[in-house]
Amino acid sequence: MKSVKNDLVGSNVPRGYPSFIRIARSMHTGCLAGRLSLACVFFVVLAILVISTDVRATEGGGSHYPGGNEDFQVGALPPPGMYFMNYLMYYTADKLKDNAGRTVPADFSLNATVEAMRFIYVTKKKLFGADVAWHVIVPVAYQHVSVEGAGSQSKTGLADIEFSPFVLGWHFNKNWHLTACVDIMAPSGAYDKGDLSNIGRNYWTFNPIVAFSYIHNKGFEVSAKFLYLINTVNSATGYTSGQEFIVDYLVGQRIGNWSIGINGAYYKQITDDSARNEPPDFDGNKGQFFSIGPALQYNYKNMCFNAKYQMDTSVKNRPEGQKFWLKFFYAF
Repeated sequence: MKSVKNDLVGSNVPRGYPSFIRIARSMHTGCLAGRLSLACVFFVVLAILVISTDVRATEGGGSHYPGGNEDFQVGALPPPGMYFMNYLMYYTADKLKDNAGRTVPADFSLNATVEAMRFIYVTKKKLFGADVAWHVIVPVAYQHVSVEGAGSQSKTGLADIEFSPFVLGWHFNKNWHLTACVDIMAPSGAYDKGDLSNIGRNYWTFNPIVAFSYIHNKGFEVSAKFLYLINTVNSATGYTSGQEFIVDYLVGQRIGNWSIGINGAYYKQITDDSARNEPPDFDGNKGQFFSIGPALQYNYKNMCFNAKYQMDTSVKNRPEGQKFWLKFFYAF
């Protein structure tokens, strides 16, 4: 194989600010600490914190999927065989945005490093004209969180594992490619409702995915991956994160063994969060963001090397930060 075919996250605060910030501030006077799953990789990293008398984790600012994970040829499943992908992501943020997209006046910082190993096997079987495959992602993460009025904490360990036993990939011709599956994010990561920093989400997520790639004969490419995350209840807190719609996108051009492009993600929470014993002013914590940045890839024999940067914009009810990615792909 001469070229890689696939590149398989209170009482003294005004109403309208994110619920997790209001609760954190209220703790200062005496009162939920706070989605690599990387695509298919976790982003517990954004599982921001904070605190109430009987609950110590809020999922209001987090997700199992960070967004912007995938890029070049994401819809093109590779030929039958075994493949390995490695994702290394660094995320940093020092701003929190409220429901109107305003910066919350709080001392806050979040720094996280995620190392995720992905194993992909494409079988020789066909179903509905598609190749059949499976994959699993095993992430390990370091996360440091600091929130005014709640303190700071660091944690390192296994994060939430993601897998799909059934992936379908169609190649309609040499230009158009489509992949579909349902990924499952399992609550395997370290979690304690009393901790400020958690690298596990403590709930299951079911994630239907459709990805396509259009690759012109002269190397121009448009690729996108569409996800819809359906989250179950966090049994430790009684908190259920709303359903999430995410699109990873890329517009790029291949030049020899190199590919360059613009890449990022669009994230929109579709349904409200719900919580046990919701306060009267609970606003549902619907989050959103749009990220954008450059992407660069180099193909060499049976390997692929990828680097990209993404900056968050149009953020609501989430941290506003930056992601730095290094990815490696190997075909056995």
